[in-house]
Amino acid sequence: MKSYLSSRIKAMSYLPKWLILASVIGIIAGLGAVLFFEALTLATHFFLGYLASYKVPTPAGEGNVSGSGHYLRAWAIPLVVVLGGLISGFIVFTWAPEAEGHGTDAAIDAINRNPRGIRLRAVVVKIIASAVTIGSGGSGGREGPTAQISAGFGSFLARVLDLSPEDGRIAVSVGIGSGIGAIFSAPLGGAVLAADIVYKDDFEFEALLPGMLASIIAYAIFGAVYGYQPLFSIPGGYNFTQPVQLVWFAVLGLVSGGVGLLYSRSFYGIVKLASKLPFSKKLRPALGALLTGLIALWLPEVLGTGYGWIQKGLSSDLLHVPLYIIILLPIARIAATAFSIGSGGSGGVFGPGMVIGGFTGLAIWHLLQPWAPGIGHDPAAFVVVGMMAVFGGISRAPIAVMLMVGEMTGNISLLAPAMIAVAIAWFIVGRSDDSIYRSQLSTRADSPARTPTFGLPLLTSLKVADLVHPTVVKFQNNQRVVEALRVLREAGLPGAPVVNGDEKYLGTVRTERLEEISSAAPEAEIEGSIDFASPTIPLSAKLDTGLELLLQSGLGWLPVTGEDQRIVGIISASDLVTGYHEVLNSKVGYAYDLTTRVLAVEERVSKGAPVIGHIIRDAGLPPGCVVVSVQHKGVRSYASGSTEISEGDIVIAIVAAEEAVALLQRLHGEDNAPNSKKRSL
Repeated sequence: MKSYLSSRIKAMSYLPKWLILASVIGIIAGLGAVLFFEALTLATHFFLGYLASYKVPTPAGEGNVSGSGHYLRAWAIPLVVVLGGLISGFIVFTWAPEAEGHGTDAAIDAINRNPRGIRLRAVVVKIIASAVTIGSGGSGGREGPTAQISAGFGSFLARVLDLSPEDGRIAVSVGIGSGIGAIFSAPLGGAVLAADIVYKDDFEFEALLPGMLASIIAYAIFGAVYGYQPLFSIPGGYNFTQPVQLVWFAVLGLVSGGVGLLYSRSFYGIVKLASKLPFSKKLRPALGALLTGLIALWLPEVLGTGYGWIQKGLSSDLLHVPLYIIILLPIARIAATAFSIGSGGSGGVFGPGMVIGGFTGLAIWHLLQPWAPGIGHDPAAFVVVGMMAVFGGISRAPIAVMLMVGEMTGNISLLAPAMIAVAIAWFIVGRSDDSIYRSQLSTRADSPARTPTFGLPLLTSLKVADLVHPTVVKFQNNQRVVEALRVLREAGLPGAPVVNGDEKYLGTVRTERLEEISSAAPEAEIEGSIDFASPTIPLSAKLDTGLELLLQSGLGWLPVTGEDQRIVGIISASDLVTGYHEVLNSKVGYAYDLTTRVLAVEERVSKGAPVIGHIIRDAGLPPGCVVVSVQHKGVRSYASGSTEISEGDIVIAIVAAEEAVALLQRLHGEDNAPNSKKRSL
């Protein structure tokens, strides 16, 4: 059945294929948003409501509850936040360590490196851990876990339907946008976010139309349960009538750019600091939670999502708060988010970023209002524009964030004056090349998953069928672990494909995984050790697709399958490099000065090598050398000019024979360079 669905989907053209896939992703995104919203509501009522006797304020779209005026059990606040950190840390680092931090960044990384790689277990853990973290008072956003649900489902579809790498990327992108669009009741912004958030300075155009369909379906489902009203309301609305306000919005843009940079650098500073703590990872979120709880004793605005406090700012309910408190609010929220999520807790950074922006706008309005002409007597416009500018800049997704905030407030008229603030903030952040999403790449050309398209386009001239060779080893799924391990060791292989009784491909087994199991259960069947997500490549595929999929295998080879999903052979990294060499010789043999024999070289970078710490374009490699991939800490990535080389990395490159010694000297140092003739693939 799975093979039938896969073949039917892959045979469809773009529009009907994405009409089906985007609809399914949208349904899951909507249901996932409902599921997480309910989980978060339940956790908030239990931890903050029942244990701490504190009622959190909510925005207009969620009842506009004013919240508790003061703490009834102030002593309980830090304890409850710490309890949430302990539970979250235990859940995450016991069952799915990749679920720590903010889920959107992990999904972006999957798009750029391995769209099939998001585990369903990580999605479940993310839902529970995020609900506990935020519900107990940790400063986090609900968009991260919601995006992880739908992006994880997109990744699941890519695996079970054996989607192409391109379709897998679109599926995960659409999942991110539709999930976030649903939970924020902002379908148009969510659709654009699917295409805007993957790169700092580029756009994933192919995800836009599927994103629109998935986002509106997800929004319809979420709205059917909770209503279709905007998340926030602006009493009295807003109309742009005084051009002088553009000057003050420009000032807000300048400040917002700086605040965005402070947010990102503080967050990742805490991430780096937490990674060096000398105790268990499971306890680190509790330490961050303790610091957040202590801040909350003085400033309750840092607890939970903070959306209710933004509503108070929009409704002028914070005008009585002393100015120094208003100025401290964005800084306190930055610190609380860094402590709560950067320490290893689970939650999003999108929501806190907008809350930080709203507080920033409120502070700027308070500072300007006594003397600035045309600023008005209501801070709502500055709160909204601050939300757009701070997070639109530091997320490197200004268009999507502007649209989302416009939908969330139900006031599109603010988009025009907000553009100047967002543009200035985006420019300031862009000058530093920073982002709150560190998995973003600059452009599509920098994506390892897109290297064949942008970096090695000649690979489209060859088919996998031209280079495939027979399978040396393959296993039945009922083979014993000890037998399979013996065969792999004798053959010197890192792994092999596994088939069922009908000789149809199931997945792969790796030598290292079998070694782990053999000590405890050598007579067990290898069925429990199979990596079912390991990709295959169709016999009819082009070599550029092979290069993309090889990134996902982590084995240095790929099983090649026919139309019936039966194994017909394998293709290796050296085969792909050889194929590229053949194309260069036959079509552009003069390119890169490769007019003589070319070697395919695979080397581990030695200690003290000159290339360590340099990106490829600045590493001083010989003229004409093309680095195909860099394997760092066991993860193989296809190289771009901005890929950094570290000690112990395994580099695969093609180089003219006369330049091979120079390459080896750069990878090992002049005194340690081995004989290149013995090192070619």
